[in-house]
Amino acid sequence: MARWAVSVVDPAAYVVDDTGFPKDGAASPCVARQYSGTLGKVGNCQIGVSVQMVTDTASLAANWRLFCPASWDEATVTDAAKAAAVRARRTDAGVPEQVRHREKWRLALDMIDQMIGDWGLPKLPVVADSGYEDATAFRLGLAKRGLSYIVEVDGATSAQPHDATPQLPADGRPGRGAYPDKPANLRELAMAAGQQALRTITWRTGTKSTASNPTAAMRSRFLALRVRPANRDIPRTVAGTLPEQWLIVEWPPDANEPTKYWLSNMDTRTPLKTLVRLAKIRWRVEHDYRELKTGLGIDHFEGRSYVGWHRHVTLAVLAQALCTLLRLDPKAPAPA
Repeated sequence: MARWAVSVVDPAAYVVDDTGFPKDGAASPCVARQYSGTLGKVGNCQIGVSVQMVTDTASLAANWRLFCPASWDEATVTDAAKAAAVRARRTDAGVPEQVRHREKWRLALDMIDQMIGDWGLPKLPVVADSGYEDATAFRLGLAKRGLSYIVEVDGATSAQPHDATPQLPADGRPGRGAYPDKPANLRELAMAAGQQALRTITWRTGTKSTASNPTAAMRSRFLALRVRPANRDIPRTVAGTLPEQWLIVEWPPDANEPTKYWLSNMDTRTPLKTLVRLAKIRWRVEHDYRELKTGLGIDHFEGRSYVGWHRHVTLAVLAQALCTLLRLDPKAPAPA
């Protein structure tokens, strides 16, 4: 199915995201009290992590993993009696032995490895929202795999300006260079660039036209700066230099300061419009989740089997693939 999507959808990026499946009881596989964006709060639910293959006009939720909370992994439980209860719970739900608690960003890397390494899909830019920016290791993992990415981050993320230079110890002692000044944060760097650096970018056409916007153009003001993220886990050169990346900033006309920030390791020659289009392409994921839940019943699974959950999700995605094919067919008699 994913190989079919390469030829039919012709994806421009892989988008990583997750969605919640609210539950009432405690027997469904990997159900727990955890935060769900679907609920907008902590609730009793399952969390499915997905990797979507997307363009501006079509998409497919190609790969899924059911997130296993720590409460479903006896290896994280020190009390022997509680660990035995977790093992029994896993057995009842048919959770495979190899399925253990792994952070969502690690599940995303696992799926991307499977898609590229096992399925033979092309390497494409990876897009993720701020739910994945907390793990610097996620971005480092993507870069280690030779993948470009655009990941939404918080404005408080620390970074050095692109022209900052580390200095060697002044007394001539051996050692790695260090930046003489403390890092700023992304908000401060964007504010220093000022509104004169902003450009108005239209990234796609929407569906709601108005008298002032008859073409329903989706547009806002953006700027792109070269910065050096300064998280302590980011590897430095022998000279102490941090790698340089793009900082993409959205600063709407009616806002006093920027509202969104992204970091990207894409090529220095990448046009701002391309960076913005990819950063904003996550809207397709919201479309997919809405269609899968309201139209195709992906959240209607009432079984209590781990394998059954994945089979149900696969069938729902197959139905979505059919809808996508109909939408892309100019001879289709009616909208899908």
